[in-house]
Amino acid sequence: MDNGHITLKSAQGRWILAATVLGSGLAMLDSTVVNVALPALGEELKAGMAGLQWTVNAYTLTLAGLILLGGSLGDRYGRRKVFLIGTVWFAIASALCGAAQNIEMLIAARALQGIGGALLTPGSLAIIQASFVRGERPRAVGAWSGLGGVASAIGPLLGGWLVQSVGWRWAFLINLPFAALVVWVTIKHVPETRDEQATGRFDVLGAVLAALALAGITYGLIETGTPIPLDAGLLLGAAFVWVQVRRSPDALVPVGIFRNHVFSAINVVTFIMYAAMGVVFFLLVVQLQVVSGFGPIAAGSAMLPVTILMLLLSSRAGELAKRVGPRWPMTIGILVAGAAFLWMRTIGEGSSYWLHVMPSVTLFGLGLSAVVAPLTATVLASAEERYAGTASGVNNAVARTGSLFAVAAIPPVVGLVGDAFKKPGVFDAGYEMAMLISAGMMLVAALITVVTIRQNVLAPDEEDEPVQS
Repeated sequence: MDNGHITLKSAQGRWILAATVLGSGLAMLDSTVVNVALPALGEELKAGMAGLQWTVNAYTLTLAGLILLGGSLGDRYGRRKVFLIGTVWFAIASALCGAAQNIEMLIAARALQGIGGALLTPGSLAIIQASFVRGERPRAVGAWSGLGGVASAIGPLLGGWLVQSVGWRWAFLINLPFAALVVWVTIKHVPETRDEQATGRFDVLGAVLAALALAGITYGLIETGTPIPLDAGLLLGAAFVWVQVRRSPDALVPVGIFRNHVFSAINVVTFIMYAAMGVVFFLLVVQLQVVSGFGPIAAGSAMLPVTILMLLLSSRAGELAKRVGPRWPMTIGILVAGAAFLWMRTIGEGSSYWLHVMPSVTLFGLGLSAVVAPLTATVLASAEERYAGTASGVNNAVARTGSLFAVAAIPPVVGLVGDAFKKPGVFDAGYEMAMLISAGMMLVAALITVVTIRQNVLAPDEEDEPVQS
């Protein structure tokens, strides 16, 4: 079977989708499971608010800093091969997280976990882009988004059950059997694909500069006592841009990929949108436990409506975007999600799940279902096919970086520092302000979308000829 001519309805197509959903879902599941475990692990490991931020951000930091390299490695040496290596690495790092004896060891293991995520995450989308016929890719990406969103949204529920029944360490150890399943399905059913035109050297310097720049900026935002790390991170970021321009086309990020204005605009939208969502996912489940008095299972189940809506609607959103273009589905979806964040501000002391939590989370699920598939499909469609891994890596890096910076910067800005997660009154006030800021970011993202995303890059080419297998 030639690459790029597999149909979604074929047996091989279904197995490819299963492998990519399981792999990317592994990384998504972990991030949301861990958020529910934060209060419990903070208590046991005697961590403050900064320790909780680093538990989230150490993973996001290495993931965002190295995901571009992960995409390039897949394009060069084989997307399936790098995807498999990342899955195994992720599993080993998860075991180390589960064995952590103090917050420092946990943070270090989370950083290692992010390296595995950087190898497997871009590979999942690149495999879809390189394997399926062009006309079916938006639908395949929609199914990937919906099923992957299920993993992301079911994570809090699973995490709550694990924390309440067997302890927070199993929030990490649960990854091991899932990783084994991903490896088995991938080896048995996923074809190898690569960029046959890839030549030149790897941009190792670019990868190092990107990771160090993100580390410096993140440290400076969380540990606000000195501006030196932040200034150093900004300088290293400028150096990274300079290196990319000088080394093109062998740069980690080929600058030519940004000549497409749709690709550039969609990544700006991604940065802002995922920054807002990163804050919500970080704070909401903690707010429910610390202020509203929910147990871990009840707090985790709060995101269940998102699970159901992503499963039911994401694939349809991908099909709709292919017909009418991504502009309006994305704009409306982002605005709906922003309205949900405003509604979430009302969640506080004595809040009812049915009156306060479920309605706002359901509205968020509707908005997210409308956005994710069109956004992801547009990113891939607006880049040359041979840059599938790179385009996926860039967009994933942008999304993770947005979340990374927001989770680092916004809690201190709204007063969530020190042992704030142990003080319901302090946490509640900071949470309300953070939701307002997140809603504002979604409004900005919607405005950029409606102004810049006018071209329908998802319309299938007439020459696409699907082949059954």
